[in-house]
Amino acid sequence: MTRPQGSAARELGLKRGEFDLAVRLGRIRTVAASDGGRRRVPREEIERIREAEGFPEALREQVRVVGTAEGALLMDIPPTRFTRLARAGLLIPAKFYLNRYRTVVWLYLAQELREFADSELHAPLLTGRAPDKMRARLSAGEDLRPRRWRSRHAGYLLGQSSDPWDRAAAMATLLDPTQLADLVENPYERAYLRRLRPEESWYGVPESPTARVVERILVADDPDEVSWLRANLLLSLAEARVLRPAPRPAPKEAAAGPVPLSESESVGEHAPGPQPPVAEPARGLWRRLLGRRG
Repeated sequence: MTRPQGSAARELGLKRGEFDLAVRLGRIRTVAASDGGRRRVPREEIERIREAEGFPEALREQVRVVGTAEGALLMDIPPTRFTRLARAGLLIPAKFYLNRYRTVVWLYLAQELREFADSELHAPLLTGRAPDKMRARLSAGEDLRPRRWRSRHAGYLLGQSSDPWDRAAAMATLLDPTQLADLVENPYERAYLRRLRPEESWYGVPESPTARVVERILVADDPDEVSWLRANLLLSLAEARVLRPAPRPAPKEAAAGPVPLSESESVGEHAPGPQPPVAEPARGLWRRLLGRRG
């Protein structure tokens, strides 16, 4: 037995944003709905969480997020140092939103910030001079916050994937459409990946100014990151093609019916020819991976 996500959130005493983040972080397990709709929460999962020690305060603390000012206060460092650590990719955003000026506001898990500050390994970063390489990258304008968020987001998408086609669609979500068209030449496969694309209604109406800003965060732009996504997409596609081909539109029936065979023609002469292979040969796949990397 499963419960809708809204009902599960109420039973767990979470606000909708807290519940969604808990799902994305893997704190709450969901399963695919039998009717293909929004994923649902198993009843036993709700019971497992409710029976955990410290419920519900412990669960709320696991998904509590803070911005730059509160995060800096939590770590006992100036906000400017906090921002530098985040831009350097050392603090991983858990979520973000756009304010009234469509400026991206990054939010971080309070629990992760405390763990970072409590680690002796990170003590020099909190009080001392930043490493020269880090200072040089930041001076050049490097900002790894979008990439670090995408890494967390990719883990969530893959965790929700039930088969290779779903995994391929998850990777396609993070790639630029032009790169996707270059990698997936078959139009039926591209259409199928678009149909399986994970629902991301949280970032606004498609083509709206808000959605365009979020798309710039969602789509990978780092060469190493893009190379990883391309490789994983191609490997998932190779596995998916073996599992089943992408669906094609049903052929239209001929208005005049089947054309009769002449006396000199036989059924054997009109038997369908060999079908193209479903899966790409491994040698060709790796040639594409190595030849198109980056």
